[in-house]
Amino acid sequence: MGTQALSKPVPIQNFVTELRKFPEPTFTRIDQIIRFLQSTPVASDTLTPYLTWDRQHYTRNLIDKTPLYELLAICWEIGQASSVHNHRDQNCWMAVPIGRLQVENFRVIRQDLSVGSCELVPADTIEMNIAQPCAVDPREPVHRVLNPRQFDQRAVSLHVYSRPFDTCVVYSAEQGTCGEIQLHYHTTYGKSVSR
Repeated sequence: MGTQALSKPVPIQNFVTELRKFPEPTFTRIDQIIRFLQSTPVASDTLTPYLTWDRQHYTRNLIDKTPLYELLAICWEIGQASSVHNHRDQNCWMAVPIGRLQVENFRVIRQDLSVGSCELVPADTIEMNIAQPCAVDPREPVHRVLNPRQFDQRAVSLHVYSRPFDTCVVYSAEQGTCGEIQLHYHTTYGKSVSR
């Protein structure tokens, strides 16, 4: 069994230039963008202008946005995790140029947003690292991302969302509740967002 060599990392600006070349139909499927992430790792040092850290919560940092997609760098301190959430029926691809992260996927058994109730069951857990990006399964898109304490290092993930969106549904599997939240950026194009 051979091992596949990792491609030479490219600057984030080159990554964006290539991402912008994909035609609209590419973003309606998951295969081409995941191959792009696998073959085009981003040089971590070129992400510095987009990285913001917060001890209380992971940060969402906008790198690029078009009508077809948005590209974010999300910064995770040790032990931080997202809520269980969806992506508003948009595709999502994730790569990890710094550190490693876990993605916990869930199956929605029942959901009623009008009363804020749901039932979820765990599906599977995968690890993301520089050699292993992933795509959210559009048939079961509910998941959470976490930087477990045992990984013992900060992490950065790059997220490509197939259409920009500014709300999502968050879930509590333990309490059987769900509801819509507003999303925001901590920085846009390397500049702080005042809130």
